Amino acid sequence: VQLQASGGGLVQAGGFLRLSCAASGPTFSDYALGWFRQAPGKEREFVTSISRSGTTTNYADSVKGRFTISRDNAKNTVYLQMNGLKPEDTAVYYCAARFGLTSYVGSSYNYWGQGTQVTVSS
Repeated sequence: VQLQASGGGLVQAGGFLRLSCAASGPTFSDYALGWFRQAPGKEREFVTSISRSGTTTNYADSVKGRFTISRDNAKNTVYLQMNGLKPEDTAVYYCAARFGLTSYVGSSYNYWGQGTQVTVSS
């Protein structure tokens, strides 16, 4: 599975962005998907994940109520709608895929996109 993330940019605090991650390869629906982020000088952290069917989602407490993950298995794409952005959301955002169930653990994901920069100005 190859992943290509897009949609990052510069936005003011309180604004919104929608990230997309397009996947190539067979059986996209066999993979749970996640978004992770890494800010300068910080470790990569879990943001959200979605199950293979899209029925189960999980969120980090820091983004709960502001971010929404979704997927379209017909288009082999996962989305991250980010509303109410804060300066502390500034990071490179990565999409990732793992065969089977969702996980909070980044190292359990087998495939990673290249990352897209999100910058939120105050």
